[in-house]
Amino acid sequence: MNNSYKNKIAITTGDINGIGTEITVKALNELNIAADKVVLITNKNSLKLYPELKNDYEIIDIEYNSKIEYGKPTKASGEFSFNCLKTACQIRPKAIVTAPVSKEALHLAGHKFNGQTEVLEHYLAVSGQKAEMLFVSDGLNVLLLTRHCALKDIVITKEMIADKIVRLNNFFVKHYNITAPKLALCSLNPHAGEGGILGTEEIKIIIPAVNELRKNGVNITMPLPSDTLFIEAAKNYYRGQKSPYDCYIAMYHDQGLIPVKTIAAEKTVNMTIGLDIIRTSPSHGTAFDIAGKNIANPISMIEAVRQVLFV
Repeated sequence: MNNSYKNKIAITTGDINGIGTEITVKALNELNIAADKVVLITNKNSLKLYPELKNDYEIIDIEYNSKIEYGKPTKASGEFSFNCLKTACQIRPKAIVTAPVSKEALHLAGHKFNGQTEVLEHYLAVSGQKAEMLFVSDGLNVLLLTRHCALKDIVITKEMIADKIVRLNNFFVKHYNITAPKLALCSLNPHAGEGGILGTEEIKIIIPAVNELRKNGVNITMPLPSDTLFIEAAKNYYRGQKSPYDCYIAMYHDQGLIPVKTIAAEKTVNMTIGLDIIRTSPSHGTAFDIAGKNIANPISMIEAVRQVLFV
């Protein structure tokens, strides 16, 4: 295996018809990272449409022979963004930072993944590893137990809860040097099911999983109603105080992302954990509506890069 990139951060520019290249250039120029710390995976010609990079970063040039169509997901843009990400996985860097891609464009190109997290898992997972989606922002951390799937298709099992939370716990122990991370678990049903009146998943599935985790030394709450759980998180965040929990665990996508994006907004970073290589990404999408206008805010991309500078 080629180890020439093992000390570098690989940055992909995402969907070429979105804001990915723009926010990548802005982020790198703002952070002014040394040239030998970064490898940029993009199309060299597309970079000419944006301000010049301050530093002479190594560039892995990904072919793109189609017209750039700002604001539009296309088969060509999906193929390009997929090839950028696949290349990042193949070179095995120290960490990966990805600009946003369009799931529609990926599917148009024949790549039937629900997002970049699934692509990373496909190419990087070894020995049964599973990728998990963790959102981080100034100490406010939220893990999604389920990711990009329809609400009607969500299935929660005792085994799934246990497996994912053990991976989360191990990540905090290893990367943040926290001996016993404090984890807060959201309930699935309103008011944690109200003793089975509003749903029985808490009684039949979630609480037994928590009991098993506690037996194995995991410091986790019983399932708590998310509407009140995140009020406490918001109060602490706005006061500049440390959250009472090292991580909040949401049962499904919007349960976790509505509060974290409302509370932390631009500074939120999407982090893929559970694999040998950590990946970060802005928490927003391709922003097709403003692509090509040079008005995109790079703050989330800047934070995504910052998160892996000292990995």
